Amino acid sequence: MDDHRLLAPQELCRRCDSSQFPFATTAELEDGIDIIGQERALDAARFAFDIKRPGFNLFVLGEPGSGRHAAIKRLLAAKAAAEATPDDWCYVNNFDEAEKPRLLRLPPGMGLRLRQDMQQFVAELGPAITATFESDEFHSRVEAIQEEFKEREEGALRELGSAAKAQGIALLRTPQGFVFAPIKDDATMSGEEFEKLPAEEKQRLAAVTEEYGDRLHKLIHQFPRWRREMQTKIRAASREAMALAVGHLIEELKERYRELPNVLGFLDAAMRDIVEKGEDIHESRGDGEAEEFSGSVSLRRYQVNLLVDHGGSQAAPVVFEDNPIYPNLVGRVEQIAQMGTLLTNFTMIRGGSLHRANGGYLMLDALKVLMQPYAWEGLKRALKSRQVRIESLGQIYGLVSTQSLEPEPVPLDAKVVLFGDRYTYYMLREYDPEFEELFKIAADLEDEVERDGGNSELYARLIATAAKRDGLKPFSKDAVARVVEHAARVAGDAEKLSACTRRIVDLLHEAEHGAVAAGREVVAREDVEAALKARRERTGRLRRTVHEYIDRGIHLIDVAGQRSGQINGLAVMDLGDEMFGHPERITATVHLGEGEIIDIE
Repeated sequence: MDDHRLLAPQELCRRCDSSQFPFATTAELEDGIDIIGQERALDAARFAFDIKRPGFNLFVLGEPGSGRHAAIKRLLAAKAAAEATPDDWCYVNNFDEAEKPRLLRLPPGMGLRLRQDMQQFVAELGPAITATFESDEFHSRVEAIQEEFKEREEGALRELGSAAKAQGIALLRTPQGFVFAPIKDDATMSGEEFEKLPAEEKQRLAAVTEEYGDRLHKLIHQFPRWRREMQTKIRAASREAMALAVGHLIEELKERYRELPNVLGFLDAAMRDIVEKGEDIHESRGDGEAEEFSGSVSLRRYQVNLLVDHGGSQAAPVVFEDNPIYPNLVGRVEQIAQMGTLLTNFTMIRGGSLHRANGGYLMLDALKVLMQPYAWEGLKRALKSRQVRIESLGQIYGLVSTQSLEPEPVPLDAKVVLFGDRYTYYMLREYDPEFEELFKIAADLEDEVERDGGNSELYARLIATAAKRDGLKPFSKDAVARVVEHAARVAGDAEKLSACTRRIVDLLHEAEHGAVAAGREVVAREDVEAALKARRERTGRLRRTVHEYIDRGIHLIDVAGQRSGQINGLAVMDLGDEMFGHPERITATVHLGEGEIIDIE
């Protein structure tokens, strides 16, 4: 008995009864729905966010347009709102090794405050240094030190000259230096007078001259050492003057940051450097911008580079990086061209998205990361080491030989969320041995959800959410019912609804456009019908061509009679925006076998 029957066209579409909806328009509904029927995947995401262990980062599997970004971002926003605001991060000069800037960690908001305080300090420091070194008191002290050493030299020379005079020779100063000459009655002998002296006296004067010449030579060799002692005393006087002039400025800052030992350490180091290099700073101060990079001692060395500022935040950060190139992820050290040379300093260090997301959450598209050179390796390196080291690609791979900065790495405590399709996820699991170690949790979103009363009402809320978010006019319940029917058609199953919300939102925009053109305040069912019809017209070229070939007999399909080994089939063509049936003839071929099972594939 044949129990098969033909289905009527109306039986192929399961209508949605709008009377099940307890509202007139979506304006009455509560929004806040990005996806529906994905509790299993969302529970996995919540678990990944809750567990605070290394490697428990999240990979969200789902098709593009499924609303996965919005749903995860909403979860993260709620999670981050209940978490503490992370600390600020700053880079400051390392006065011992300038190429290795130091890292400062401060409570939220204190980084900006310290930067502003140090900018004000630098603004006051310049005039204070100038006033100190140009004061009459400092000049008088320096002159006194110089006079003391000048008198020491002159006294030593006078003493030597007096001793030589008692031996009958005089110490004379000439343009070529000091010389000894024999004297008679306090006057220098002429050549004729010297020749008239007895031989014994000549020999005595020659021996005395040689002896005192040696003593003069030794004395002159002491003068540079005495001058170094003089410079040391002048520097000591300079340091004392700087300590008096700047000490009160540093003490005021230390009082503001007395609860932060790392800041106090930086201020102490800055004070020691100012005291040590105050005179050099005064001599090298100029008005040109090139001074900052000329190698001279610049006041910029005492400023603070604020890398990450959380002063205006009240929660943990949630960062989405839509351009995850290597520098945007891990940061960079900028450079400036000066006289044909690339120069930099600690104030030109810039943070990346890993720095901004530190203490919170970072969202990335997996394909975008994988497509950027070295970005994937840089992300894995940061997650494995749990620190962000700012290095240029040239440094890492030895492509440049110039010296650059080596900033102190920033400790990393961030949860990373990758978004990608299933193919990308399983390819990474298969071919990257580090992937499973770093992304232990997967949230796999459904492509379709059950079509029942509850999910249909949630779909209505989804439509309400999109309408309010995008500023669309409200939809009537009949229009919502037609959208639900279309969602089932997209899913290809009367018992399912498509989870690809992007297609649905696009339809909402097209239907609302028609309602506005018709002058309606509420989007009606006919607006949705018109939008679907217009979409079919726009994308129906290939479907019309296939049907035309059948009508013209180019593509032959028998619809009556029987053929041995032949049946008619229907292939569904999915072109993204358009799906239609394409009749095909399926032919069976048989031949005599050898009694063994044959795998037709």
